[in-house]
Amino acid sequence: QVQLVESGGGLAQTGGSLRLSCAASRSIFGFAHMGWYRQAPGNQRDLVAMMSAGGNINYGDSVKGRFTISRDNAKNTLYLQMDSLKPEDTATYYCHAVIITTNYWGQGTQVTVSS
Repeated sequence: QVQLVESGGGLAQTGGSLRLSCAASRSIFGFAHMGWYRQAPGNQRDLVAMMSAGGNINYGDSVKGRFTISRDNAKNTLYLQMDSLKPEDTATYYCHAVIITTNYWGQGTQVTVSS
């Protein structure tokens, strides 16, 4: 079992920045695919960014060039640096991990961007 705990959400203005963190309960980055998803009310949960166990990175089209995913193996922590925020980035952001075929989700952290 793995627990994922997100933090760092909150309120930001358009054009501002936030950094989300996802702390894993144990060391998994060497064999887990990690990522961030987001879900706005009434919408499906969409991929924001993902990092494979080998370090390959992919971003959703709407955040390319603005968001950066990274990890600190020593701290078992995944990050999402969000810059140039837009009101449409408002959503609950979820940390996600896949270990072999098992999916793990954090509880989510709310990000609200005011215009």
